[in-house]
Amino acid sequence: MKKRIALLLMICLFGVMSAGCAGREAYEIALVTDKGNVDDRSFNQGAWEGVVEFAGEQGISHKFYRPEASTDDAYFAAIELAIQGGAKVIVTPGYLFEVAVYYAQLAYPEVTFILLDGTPHTADYAIYETKENVAGVLYAEEEAGYLAGYAAVMDGMRCLGFVGGMAVPSVQAFGYGYLQGIEAAARELLLPADSVRVIYHYTGNFEENDTNKQSARAMYASGAEVIFACGGAAGKSVISAAVEEHKKVIGVDVDQRYDSSTVITSAMKGLSASVKEVLESVYDGTFSEYAGKATYFTAANHGIGLPTTVAAGDNGTAFDRFVHFTQEEYEAVFSRLADGTVDPVRTVSVADAGGIATAEELKAQLGLECVTVEVR
Repeated sequence: MKKRIALLLMICLFGVMSAGCAGREAYEIALVTDKGNVDDRSFNQGAWEGVVEFAGEQGISHKFYRPEASTDDAYFAAIELAIQGGAKVIVTPGYLFEVAVYYAQLAYPEVTFILLDGTPHTADYAIYETKENVAGVLYAEEEAGYLAGYAAVMDGMRCLGFVGGMAVPSVQAFGYGYLQGIEAAARELLLPADSVRVIYHYTGNFEENDTNKQSARAMYASGAEVIFACGGAAGKSVISAAVEEHKKVIGVDVDQRYDSSTVITSAMKGLSASVKEVLESVYDGTFSEYAGKATYFTAANHGIGLPTTVAAGDNGTAFDRFVHFTQEEYEAVFSRLADGTVDPVRTVSVADAGGIATAEELKAQLGLECVTVEVR
């Protein structure tokens, strides 16, 4: 990757880029997917919906591109293909694009990049730099996790699970917020110390496989009534286990209600809304508000939340899979996040090099009294 990028930069410097690299304008806004597709009910789909909505309203040509492999080189090649196809603005959904965007921002300074859930850096993590042609978009996962945990306990659950993929910052934040929301609801209900149990586990990957399914089944067998699944495709393994064990799931990133009847709600990131907002800034001349830095989308700017509406044709409501928790209660706790009355902790000091906190670290640093944590 480094040698390839260096060669491209040298070619650009001497002004002899090929006609293909300069490209002809055909699709002005492009989205490059990760290894999934734009109907993955996750990052790709959420981001693409934002592109389609904005571009459709403005009459701007748009297209998505799928890389040939899940590697930095393949992501960079797909970005190049989009530029050759006329792209002036490229949306890249997820941290997997951090390296490719780092080099692309240097190779193509005339192109605007919107990087979701990541920060550009070199492959060896030695250099982190966001150029003025890049807008980084991050999300307050701790707030979304807080809402999920709060809702579950207010609904009557007293044994809950958390399944994270790898202990990367966004997944950690989801889990830490989840625990804090559980604690807040327990205190509000005047529950005694250690009366709510949380089984906490990282799979070490973001894959749908039998190992992850069996881990989830073991958590359900140990008493977990619901599992908050924050592991990408590993969430499908959790859903499969929930179906077999007749238990519940909390989805992540997008509304996963239609993936399974076991999904009672989802801790969502406002992928579509944030993409649309930054795209609007590109075209109305206010992109400087986002350029060269990362901007957090939070409850205050509706960057996170639980679902409040359902799809057309669905005769239910976004809260009909809860037993007790209501939309009114949700709106009340959401407003406390939005106005800053509640400000969940996002990071915890962890001794483990892999980022996995111990039960003691979680309990002490998150101020857990009603909640007891079992780390697996």
